[in-house]
Amino acid sequence: MLVSLLSLYITSSVSPDLPQTASLKPSTNKVETVKSASFDLSNLANAKTIPIKNPYHIAPIIHAEGSISVDLDTGTILFEKNAHKKLSIASITKLMTILIILEENELTEIVNVSENAAATEGSQMFLHASEQIALENLLYGAIIHSANDAAVALAEHNAGSVEKFVEKMNRKAKELGLLNTHFQNPIGLDHPENYSSAYDIAKLSQYIYQDSFVRHAASMKTLEVKSTSGKYIHKLESTNDLIENEFIHFKGLKTGHTDDAGLCLASIAEQDGHNIITVVLNSPARFQETKILTDWTFRAFNW
Repeated sequence: MLVSLLSLYITSSVSPDLPQTASLKPSTNKVETVKSASFDLSNLANAKTIPIKNPYHIAPIIHAEGSISVDLDTGTILFEKNAHKKLSIASITKLMTILIILEENELTEIVNVSENAAATEGSQMFLHASEQIALENLLYGAIIHSANDAAVALAEHNAGSVEKFVEKMNRKAKELGLLNTHFQNPIGLDHPENYSSAYDIAKLSQYIYQDSFVRHAASMKTLEVKSTSGKYIHKLESTNDLIENEFIHFKGLKTGHTDDAGLCLASIAEQDGHNIITVVLNSPARFQETKILTDWTFRAFNW
């Protein structure tokens, strides 16, 4: 269901003051971390606009443990800090869950909610065991409300079990070249083997944001969905405080928060027709730091 992705380029690890020569690209090289690669100009040659940095803008101070800013269209890295460091990512994990569902299932499918899914810990849209609900509504729950029970119900519906679904998640991560990423569950619960990096999350975000359903759902502040029978009503409220921001056009994407991961956010923002991805992991103030990084990016770069 996803359209073909734009070329994504692997970057050399560069100073934030000279980021216009780095970009994202998927890779299948099996290495522990990615910190350098040759730069291919072919993608930029086909781009309508290329972000160029004003050298007088110094890098912003971002306290998140890992962070990155990327031009959505070209994949050009505009800022990075510990971008390849493996970190817990909490519910940003659900981006991969959502991606697999969108690629392998139809929105109109009906999901039978298991007792296991209904009893899932953490954030919930309060599904009921044996409830029947459209797959589309569960995706809304996972994206807007970051509902763990929705993510588990989707995983079980797709693969028959959470364990088999997680195997798909890790295969997809390798396919996309997410070299510092591994999944242990479809939710984002803390586990030593559930991690990613700001760089990998930016690549995943760039890929999944091509889907029209994701773009629509990620921008929604609230929504009410029902079971197929109409018996159960689920009120969804976005966990992203930046949606409908007064000064910057934030289009949303995915929040995350656990004890190990801290406060995390993958975000899409637009200004003058240009879109950027920002990721902050283990931030002391994810919304404020995302605003700082986004504002700096649009001020420091001309397209």
